[in-house]
Formats: sequence, structure tokens, C-alpha cells
Amino acid sequence: MMAFAARAANWETDFGKAKDAAQKEHKYILLSFSGSDWCIPCIKTRKEIFDQTAFETFADSNLVLVNADFPRLRKHELSNTQTKANEALAEKYNKQGAFPLTILMDENGKVLKSWEGYPGVSPQAFVQQIKTFEPHY
Repeated sequence: MMAFAARAANWETDFGKAKDAAQKEHKYILLSFSGSDWCIPCIKTRKEIFDQTAFETFADSNLVLVNADFPRLRKHELSNTQTKANEALAEKYNKQGAFPLTILMDENGKVLKSWEGYPGVSPQAFVQQIKTFEPHY
């Protein structure tokens, strides 16, 4: 099971479903490229930002969250279908192979902002960076 799955925030793994939900609910998409079992900055981003109440509360009302995970340990291995879907997302949005890479998109998939590496800010400051894309919120 992926590290993201046990969290309170609802992280989607199907980008198509996420985009449909974002369009239906008029929310932004936050796409996270992670290496959940090997990438220390990815784990730090999850624990110190994504798992925090300030982020989760904001995300529940304003974002559709998508996780494209690239685990290395066999016990965390994804299905072939999920692996191919994540690779397709990486080919489109993360050609440089950055981990972690977090991308904010509008409901149609247009990239608005990206954070490469650990953002190095509090969950509240991270939310404020997203909120700069008013008047959507």
C-alpha cells in the first residue's frame, strides 16, 4: 500500500478521475510526484505539509489531490496499470524526473505553479501560495 493512502486527505491515483472531479467541483488539481519509500524530501513534504491539518482542511474544500508515486521497494510495488499511468503523467508533467515535484493546475490541467523539491515552508504558507491564484477561491 502506498504511504499516501492512509492519510485523512483523499489522494486520487487516477488523473482522469481527478480532472473530471476538478471540473465538476470547480477545484484546482494538486499533482504530487513522489517516491514514497526512498525519497527523503518526498517523505518530509508529505509529513510536514500534506499530512498537516492546515493543509488537509484547505485541500478538502479547494483541491483535488493526485499522487503519482514511484516506490522502489517490492512490497510497495504498484500494479502495472498504475505504474504506466504514473509514467505517462511523468512524461507529460515531470520530464526532468524531479522528486518531489508538486504541481498546481487549474481544473483543465493547465499548470499554474510548481514546487520542485521540498517546499521548505509551513503548511499555512504553502496554502497561502495556492491562494494567490484568486479569484478561484
